[in-house]
Amino acid sequence: MWIAYKTIVIKEVLRFSRIWVQTIFPPIITTSLYLLIFGGLMGERIGQMQGIDYLQYIIPGIILMTVITNSYANTVSSFFLAKFNHSIEELLVAPVPYWVILLGYISGGVARGFIVGLGVFIAVSFFVEFTIDSLFITFMTFLLTAIFFHWQVLLMQFLHNHSTTYQLCRPLS
Repeated sequence: MWIAYKTIVIKEVLRFSRIWVQTIFPPIITTSLYLLIFGGLMGERIGQMQGIDYLQYIIPGIILMTVITNSYANTVSSFFLAKFNHSIEELLVAPVPYWVILLGYISGGVARGFIVGLGVFIAVSFFVEFTIDSLFITFMTFLLTAIFFHWQVLLMQFLHNHSTTYQLCRPLS
């Protein structure tokens, strides 16, 4: 069971790390440019909010938004490619519980989101001076945010598929 989990995670990490120019580098550049352009231009006009500069105020939210987006995008693209290549059938008939398969894909997505978030954090630190009060809280926030939003979106997708399949949600008439 854990061999299957480890295999899926390694496959997912290798998948996005092989094409890092398409999966890791563009979100880092896009987010950094967004922070520099909008944070720099708008930040001068907005000024400070309760003694905190606008750019320093917006950085954590933008980094977490990048983590959420990339962790979900990794798993969605993996499932889409597996469905398109018809390799999902082989995975589903394997003697592996579905929760292990799902956990493996989610772990791969969380790894991508964490790596991209760390890359954005490093890129932005060259341009904006800010401090981290607690490295542990920062790490746990990255990790739990990626996991929570990833599970939430997959749960909504599952509920949507089952409500349309089994007609659980009937239109009001």
